[in-house]
Amino acid sequence: MEVTGTVKRILPVQNVSATFRKRELVVNTDEQYPQTVAIEFTQDKVDLLDRVREGESVTVSINIRGREWTSPQGDVRYFVSLQGWRVQAGAAAGAAAPSAAAAATSMAAAPVPPAPAAGFAPVPDDDLPF
Repeated sequence: MEVTGTVKRILPVQNVSATFRKRELVVNTDEQYPQTVAIEFTQDKVDLLDRVREGESVTVSINIRGREWTSPQGDVRYFVSLQGWRVQAGAAAGAAAPSAAAAATSMAAAPVPPAPAAGFAPVPDDDLPF
């Protein structure tokens, strides 16, 4: 999946443990109703954010990650995160995101179903209302 928008913030690297680090990118989406979305980058993907600047237009490739957590008291909670794995900035971001017109054109050019196989006789229309 992809998220396209403008970079609002790039948060600093967090060293969660000696072997795990993460960094978040906050993007305002380019939609009729813009959303502010935090996308998490982990481990070696943290370095991808060094090439991005606040205010820049980007397209971010993401995976949706979900998990279940049970507290010591037995309460179950569910968490969802967006994990980034590629960032395209500037002109490349606009080229990577298909426009609504391009999507409509590709839908209009949908393939036509194949003709019935040889020896297949179509069922005649009956006048049943159902």
